[in-house]
Amino acid sequence: MRKAKPQKRIILPDPRFNDQQVTKFVNNLMLCGKKEAAYSIFYEAIDIVEDKLKENGLDVWRKALANVTPSVEVRSRRVGGATFQIPTEIPPSRKQSIGMKNLIQFARKRNEKSMGKKLAAEIMAGYKEEGGAFKRKEDIHRMTEANKDFSHFRF
Repeated sequence: MRKAKPQKRIILPDPRFNDQQVTKFVNNLMLCGKKEAAYSIFYEAIDIVEDKLKENGLDVWRKALANVTPSVEVRSRRVGGATFQIPTEIPPSRKQSIGMKNLIQFARKRNEKSMGKKLAAEIMAGYKEEGGAFKRKEDIHRMTEANKDFSHFRF
């Protein structure tokens, strides 16, 4: 490569929990640059989770995020005219990003009144190892298991 790798940006921790991972999640949740709205949605969801489960909301969110984060994925690779789905390990930063995006995507598809309630419901579902985001992780793992015969084509 000719150019140097771009510098990683420093992400400031969030105001309430003083956690960088929360800020990354809120940045993924944010639409049209409305970070204050995204923070209020996230904090509302955490409060709802604390009320319903009577546990620390941040710990529940972390466990839910860990439950919906895939560890392997399939990538397409052409070998001699045929395209194979090759299972590969996911780097840790991409793992976290995929988990967050899946949680948010399936929260947006839910049928509750507000986004805070939708996100809270998806967090609780992920914590209990159910819901759309967890199902997506299971599907990804099932696909890698079905295509493990092609793992010798890994690059």
